[in-house]
Amino acid sequence: MIGVTQERFPSTAVAATANHDRVQNEGVSRIGATALVALTLLCLLPFSGKAFHIDDPVYLWTAKQIVEHPLNPYGFDINWSNTALPMWEATPNPPLVCYYAALVGRIAGWSERALHLGFLLPALAAVLGAYRLAGRFTRQPWLAAAATLLAPGLLVSATGIMCDTMMVALWIWATVFWVEGLDDPQKPLSLAISGLLISACALTKYFGICLIPLLFVYSIMQKRAVGRWLWFLLIPLVVLGGYEAWTYALYGHGTLWFGLQFTAAKGQARRQGHFSAATGHALVGLAFAGGCTLPALTFGPLLWSRKQLFVGGIAAIMVTLAYFLGWISMGSAYPDPEWLYRHAALVNTQLALCLAGGISVLALAISDLRERGDAPSLLLFLWVAGTFLFAVFVNWQVNARSLLPLIPAAAILTARRLDETQLRLTVWRRLAVIVPLIISGAVSLWAAWGDEELANTARTMAEQVRSKSLHPSTVRFQGHWGFQYYMELIGAQPLDNKTRNFHPGDLLVLPVNNANLFELSSRMTPVKILDFKIGAHLGTMSRGLGAGFYSSDWGVLPFAIGPVADERYYVVRGEEGYPWAEAP
Repeated sequence: MIGVTQERFPSTAVAATANHDRVQNEGVSRIGATALVALTLLCLLPFSGKAFHIDDPVYLWTAKQIVEHPLNPYGFDINWSNTALPMWEATPNPPLVCYYAALVGRIAGWSERALHLGFLLPALAAVLGAYRLAGRFTRQPWLAAAATLLAPGLLVSATGIMCDTMMVALWIWATVFWVEGLDDPQKPLSLAISGLLISACALTKYFGICLIPLLFVYSIMQKRAVGRWLWFLLIPLVVLGGYEAWTYALYGHGTLWFGLQFTAAKGQARRQGHFSAATGHALVGLAFAGGCTLPALTFGPLLWSRKQLFVGGIAAIMVTLAYFLGWISMGSAYPDPEWLYRHAALVNTQLALCLAGGISVLALAISDLRERGDAPSLLLFLWVAGTFLFAVFVNWQVNARSLLPLIPAAAILTARRLDETQLRLTVWRRLAVIVPLIISGAVSLWAAWGDEELANTARTMAEQVRSKSLHPSTVRFQGHWGFQYYMELIGAQPLDNKTRNFHPGDLLVLPVNNANLFELSSRMTPVKILDFKIGAHLGTMSRGLGAGFYSSDWGVLPFAIGPVADERYYVVRGEEGYPWAEAP
């Protein structure tokens, strides 16, 4: 890797220059914002026909419930884990994004394209919010915003209709208004708006509650005393208290408290000895953080000295080697890494690169705090460190969605470190900044393509069943995610362990790569096997490559390049009895 000679200058000079350039940024913000809007649309519009995927159906069904019963969003049952449960019990997330989906669906319809186009707005808001926030912390806000968009974690997530992209957008804008309101005492309205946006963020995904302590610490550091600003942080507490009382009255159980209990219980189970050692979980977290925030890796030669690059690279290689040799305990939380031995050179290289990226992300936050020691550096450090610790050690599994909030902070930290490197604005300098963005953007689009191909197989399979089956109502299926949505759309029913809704002669459709699957009885006659190729040669949910973008139960990488196995579906017929070998 190529190193760059770096010249440091005092943090006070950086701050003064940043303040001066902040005024200049206001003059070009319209041009920069327009370019970012165009870039976002260029990246996301090609995926507007993507099939509903992973947890998209949960939000979609809730949105349709809201259209019919606006004040009772969870007033229906759902079979999401092989038995029907009340919706409030089946989902650990609040419903604000579902209200937005209901608005989009009511206006534009419920097709994939209509909803994906409607969900371009949260993605645009996230990118433009990163641009505005970065304008206060760095001289290169456009670079920070582009690095936010072109990170695989955000770009792939923005092709779905789940809550995470909207939560990140609200998180960023709440921070923008808080920072601006705190800097200008004449703008109490900005603090009030921030309080409402924090509320909306937490009602989109409960992790948004973390904004309250984050902005409290930032404010103490910035103002060195408690002031009237504290009252505005009480707004989300009041709103969340009202929400909890409302859901308690509806369902006899506050969904906020239930969601927190759900996360804590799952996380505790994951941390028990029979699941995973902390070192193994940390390895997976670093790999996911590095893969999801790819610009922290691609900008590496411009961010770090040769010595720093060497040390970070050796550390990543040593950890990869230790994992390959079985020296790092992974427990039973992760699948047996047969993929690691089948594609040792290919996968080990990707694991080492992702680990190097994860190390770079954490090093950016630590070095920025150590060298500057101001309120913005503390804010960004706590933003990155808090998200990482929650996603890796508190959440019940590592996934890209949980790490999504740290992507804009990592992008801003990347731009801030580039601010400290004084290089002449030569042609090479301009090219050196653009090339890492191009590389990261290309990989992100590749990952989004692979994820779209995976999602589309579920829709295609359901269409095959519909076209070949004379009576779809006699068809049952295992598996959930988008596959469940499309199978129910044609009239098929999910297996239910309580009602035992399976009869001799019924057809059963089984996806191999899905969730909540159970071993079948031997009294099942195979009828047909269908395979769908993933032409992208990149997997986001591929046990064969150790890739688990949405769940680390699939592997230790968020995505992996290589020979992706075909998506296989079985169609079998039951001769007698219930199809499962043992009831779950």
